Amino acid sequence: MTEDPYRVDTTSRFAQWRFENLPTCTYRRSQPFIMGKWNWILVVENNRSLSVKFHPETSNTTRDNPPIASFIIRLVSNNVGPDRKVLVHPEVIDKKFKYSETTFLWTIQAPISGKFILDIEFLDLKIESPNKGDELCSIWAETFKREESNAHSLSSLATMFSKTILTDIVINVSDGSIEAHRAVLAARSPVFHTMFSSDLKEKEVSTVDISDMSVESCRILLSYMYGSIKNDDFIAHRLELLRAADKYDVGDLKEACSQSLLEDIDCKNVLERLQAAVLYELPQLKLSCMQYLVKFGKVFEIRDEFAAFLQYTDRELICEMFSEILTVWKGL
Repeated sequence: MTEDPYRVDTTSRFAQWRFENLPTCTYRRSQPFIMGKWNWILVVENNRSLSVKFHPETSNTTRDNPPIASFIIRLVSNNVGPDRKVLVHPEVIDKKFKYSETTFLWTIQAPISGKFILDIEFLDLKIESPNKGDELCSIWAETFKREESNAHSLSSLATMFSKTILTDIVINVSDGSIEAHRAVLAARSPVFHTMFSSDLKEKEVSTVDISDMSVESCRILLSYMYGSIKNDDFIAHRLELLRAADKYDVGDLKEACSQSLLEDIDCKNVLERLQAAVLYELPQLKLSCMQYLVKFGKVFEIRDEFAAFLQYTDRELICEMFSEILTVWKGL
């Protein structure tokens, strides 16, 4: 079955359009694809030079909150070996797609023939803040905010933790200790609940030993449990939080980490996240990482790292990777 030549494939913050060929004097407009809050359109025209354009579809959302995009756009020939050509436009930062100025244009003078792939990696999507003048707000940074209706309760819990009000447990970590509340930990984690309600030493003494965490990472984990975690801390410590969430069975934190890790997969972190997805049994994250490597062809950009990765990963994952490769090849 032939793939739709107008379809743009997407994953998290990445879009890819494949071309079997693009003869001279050809104009091709893609189907709309979703990225962030907007539908986007790609246009490729091959005349004396190759022109690549993209813009959001006109809508009320575009008119009221025009996207401000940071991105990298690439043109990659779909060849294997020394004939593989990669053209990269300089990184674009905070390009505002105004209603009256909606198009980004890239003109390529180099000759392009045969199969090729057009990639857009969205680094960020922002809108103007309605209350803060010219300040920009990332739409992806909004995903971890709490509901306003819970603000006062969460603020009280956060104050209990930050000011150590009536704490009754000390957590000893690798480089220090932190005071906390048994009730809060037990309510948020079945593992802690068992510690404090069964005939284990933690029930009798007022300490818990967590030797595999630092003070900083443990404090951020507890901030999540008390409802006071900051978005920047969450983003910076997602893998540590994922490990702790799996160990202490904090299901909502594990899901939040998994979903967040899906949003910004790139060549620098894809192998680490693939390994985490296997270790902590996160099928959606594992599939997205494998598709990013194979379907979107990013494995060619990290050949050496990928070869080293295969040396120590488990056999089952290697089999799944080759299965994904065969599936993609069948579709070509």
